[in-house]
Amino acid sequence: MSTFNRVMEEKIMPVAGKVAGQRHLRALRDGIILTMPLIIIGSVFLILTSLPIPGYADFMAGLFGENWVEKLGYPVNASFDIMALVAAFGIAYRLAESYEVDALSSGAIALAAFLLATPYQIPFIPDGSATEIMVGGGIPISLLGSKGLFVAMIIAMLSTEVYRFIIQRNIVIKMPDGVPPAVSKSFVALIPGFIIITLVWLARLFIEITPFKSLHNVVGDLLGTPLSILGGSLGGSLIAEFVQMLLWSCGIHGASIIGGVMSPIWYGAMDANRLAFQAGEALPSIFTTQFFQIWINVGGSGATLALVLTMLVRSRSKQMKQLGRLGIGPAIFNINEPIIFGMPLVMNPLLIVPFIIAPLLTITATYIGMSTGMVAKPAGIAVPWTMPPLISGYLATGGKISGSVMQLINLLITFIIYYPFYRIWDLQKWREERAAEQNVTEET
Repeated sequence: MSTFNRVMEEKIMPVAGKVAGQRHLRALRDGIILTMPLIIIGSVFLILTSLPIPGYADFMAGLFGENWVEKLGYPVNASFDIMALVAAFGIAYRLAESYEVDALSSGAIALAAFLLATPYQIPFIPDGSATEIMVGGGIPISLLGSKGLFVAMIIAMLSTEVYRFIIQRNIVIKMPDGVPPAVSKSFVALIPGFIIITLVWLARLFIEITPFKSLHNVVGDLLGTPLSILGGSLGGSLIAEFVQMLLWSCGIHGASIIGGVMSPIWYGAMDANRLAFQAGEALPSIFTTQFFQIWINVGGSGATLALVLTMLVRSRSKQMKQLGRLGIGPAIFNINEPIIFGMPLVMNPLLIVPFIIAPLLTITATYIGMSTGMVAKPAGIAVPWTMPPLISGYLATGGKISGSVMQLINLLITFIIYYPFYRIWDLQKWREERAAEQNVTEET
């Protein structure tokens, strides 16, 4: 075990620490998190469109009219369809903040650059025609939502890098000391802002003469599609989860790091499911943000709710039983830091094994259930990750009981995985307590 800990401390932790502190990954994570309040608010209205209550549809029709579902969809679309727009500002803001330059100006410039890179054309089918044509003068809402996330990420980070490069070399317009700070900052942003907008404009002009026609098509074809295939596959999801749990095992918040990389993919899949759910069509994706938050991380990263329940009912060690009592409350709301660091699971050669294996098995089991149609897929509803199990599974599937049943099955799977390892750990702690009590008795 000492060899294991030495390898973890000397080889893995330094690398993992550098990855965790990488400013672009942190900006990506924190910027996308800015969209979460809007998505959750929109999801509340999305849930209200499909409550399985007898007489509910008639009540809503009497209250809002026959097209009540469409009216409830207004706030859903208003929140989901600006995901990329908000992310562009948020990512640029957080990255500029890490460089200690004016974050507000950087975010505003990135927002303008993103809109400049977006073609103002929308598809339209004229009356009596079966051919779709592109009409200018309209902002394509789909590209401001999840479909534009990759472009928003790239524009936000590149524009902020150009912005801070110019600012840090003091290539700015300086105002006299008596000018208000807000006015002075706006003039400081003029030169970097002009350069960024000009560069994006030239890039757009160049891309328009290529077969791609827009930056969104370039990024979608060369980057978005391959990454979506990887993140939307069982193999890619297992690899992402394995790396996440390995980072957690070193004491590093694996969900933050992996989420920063995979969130754009899983958010895009979530929104695709949301659109299909609203339209009453088959849901296209299994691997979404909710797939991991609701079905895999039951009790928190590592699916530790089963472990905490085992600690409560099967512990011989007083220390473990007490820790189980302290951990059960947070675990119900999928918070398990008291267990990860208090037990600890971190740097624990024995318990790291089930800690990593358990979520990999629940990913596989849930995928089998959803791909065969026995379990409903996530409906694109952003249920808060702190929602207790069973309730969250029901809501995330748009009111399907199979979502809750799958959570129970995963709880059983993780119990089977954790139990033998925990029994060994509990026995070790019990013997340590017995030895300590005997030493006290002998001394007295």
